[in-house]
Amino acid sequence: MKMNPLGRTGLSVSELCLGTMTYGRHTDQEDAHRQMDMALDHGINFIDTAEMYPVNPVEAETVGRSEEVIGAWMARTGRRADWILATKISGAGLQAVRDGAPITPETLAVAIEGSLQRLQTDCIDLYQLHWPNRGSYMFRQNWHYDPSGQNRAETEQHMHDVLGAMGREVEKGRVRAFGLSNESAWGTALWLRIAEQTGGPRVASIQNEYSLMCRLADTDLAELMVNEDVGLLPFSPLAAGLLTGKYQNGAVPEGSRMFYGPQLGGRKTERAFAAVDAYHALAAAHGVDPIHMALAWSARRPFVASSIFGATTTAQLEHALGAATVTLTEELCAEIDATHKAHPMPY
Repeated sequence: MKMNPLGRTGLSVSELCLGTMTYGRHTDQEDAHRQMDMALDHGINFIDTAEMYPVNPVEAETVGRSEEVIGAWMARTGRRADWILATKISGAGLQAVRDGAPITPETLAVAIEGSLQRLQTDCIDLYQLHWPNRGSYMFRQNWHYDPSGQNRAETEQHMHDVLGAMGREVEKGRVRAFGLSNESAWGTALWLRIAEQTGGPRVASIQNEYSLMCRLADTDLAELMVNEDVGLLPFSPLAAGLLTGKYQNGAVPEGSRMFYGPQLGGRKTERAFAAVDAYHALAAAHGVDPIHMALAWSARRPFVASSIFGATTTAQLEHALGAATVTLTEELCAEIDATHKAHPMPY
């Protein structure tokens, strides 16, 4: 498994990261622990979760359960040191977590303490802000996003306050590195500038949606990440399962994400299915498994540190892990770009 630097933290992470948002709901603890064992056996050392997980749906009574499942593995095996462990604090508006409270120094401390207890560890390697207090264009909000109502002074003060609190957590040894999620190029640049001014923790990574079908990070954000040594952690590199092909021709497998969320968070469109057909045809022409092609492509972009993928079952995980040994030729990558040009922004 190829290893990559995580920003300027000195940490090295595998190019594939095990996502856990189904743990504790659609993936029971026994199968989740098998997945963790299998991922380690295949060279993955990076695991990502969040206090709000599991999802589909997010409910107050299940918040934190995914972290608890991971924590049970840590306690049972004693192998905490084998993982680079990442989790997140939920942002403003998610009523299931702290009644939708925004990210503040106070909620940060409470959330970190809760995650540490559930994960049964004394340190989180990468602690991320799940989405900005000021809002985000991610999750299909880019079609109507309007930042004109933002208050810059409030945003800057918020960043100063949170970086101060995060710095105290680093000093205590409860957090090693700081990351963002669902963030923009401007927002990331401001976090970096304020960290430089104040000596606060420097942004190591940004966890945003990124796949063959969602390439919003390819322009301004990519330039920032390359020049500032901030690694992208793509989530949904298989486009919420669309790129597996399992939803083509009207199919909705029982237990799948579309089974529980028919619109796939706004990803279900006719243009999306046409794009999947095109990528599958391209993979077939090059003799590559389409799942492996999608995962390997997302993991090997020049600004990516590690691509986060999840599996509901161990069998799905075992298949996906084959992406680590796939070689993408220059010709195939060029044809991927041509396919993207023919099917841009399909959802």
